[in-house]
Amino acid sequence: MKPIALIVICCLLTACSDNNAQIKPEEQTEEETEKIFEEIDGVIAVEAEDFVTQDSSTARMWHTIAAGQIPNITPDPDPIHLLDASGGAYLEILPDTRATHADPLQQGVNFTNTPGEIATLTYKVWINTPGKYYVSVRAYSTGSEDNGIHVGLDGFWPESGKRMQWCDGKNAWTWESKQRTEANHCGEAWKIYLDIFGEGLHTIHFSMREDGFEFDKWFMSLEKEKPTGHGPAPVVRSE
Repeated sequence: MKPIALIVICCLLTACSDNNAQIKPEEQTEEETEKIFEEIDGVIAVEAEDFVTQDSSTARMWHTIAAGQIPNITPDPDPIHLLDASGGAYLEILPDTRATHADPLQQGVNFTNTPGEIATLTYKVWINTPGKYYVSVRAYSTGSEDNGIHVGLDGFWPESGKRMQWCDGKNAWTWESKQRTEANHCGEAWKIYLDIFGEGLHTIHFSMREDGFEFDKWFMSLEKEKPTGHGPAPVVRSE
């Protein structure tokens, strides 16, 4: 074989190796895909970056942000917020083209009131105690246009999971469980919940409402309680 041909083959192999080493946000390793998080005593907690799949990510995509893993996506007008992020990582939905109310709103692109329309994350959970679970999320909001998300269950998006909203706790990692309503645009407490009727394996979903949303961790409880700090450690179910 001629030396030039060998060089071409080596270059191609190197390029393939480099591409395979990059795991996109919507892709996970086999080990991560098999993670099932377990509810114990009516409580379950999961790091945002431990999702199984990401769907509907053409217009916007969730990107993992961690030390040595900073996505080169623009525009992204706010700085990195790794300080005090649980598990040393979080997700941000990018690009972020609507940072202020004056920026153009593009329905179905940088904003959506329709759950599951844009950038849907799926997590596997094992429920031992069925019931009404109140959902809290730890998020970092810097303004009025990066503070909304939707939550769903087993492929469905109930009214009680729509329009989770943050107004308080700006510029810090903050737990919240409020739903934006016509009566209160900053949200009403404990209106975000999922009714889980059967024990066993379920899927929990989160999808974009506003781009630029920064998502650190989520928590569900049978009681009306929000975690403090990083919240409880996730429990991975052992087979």
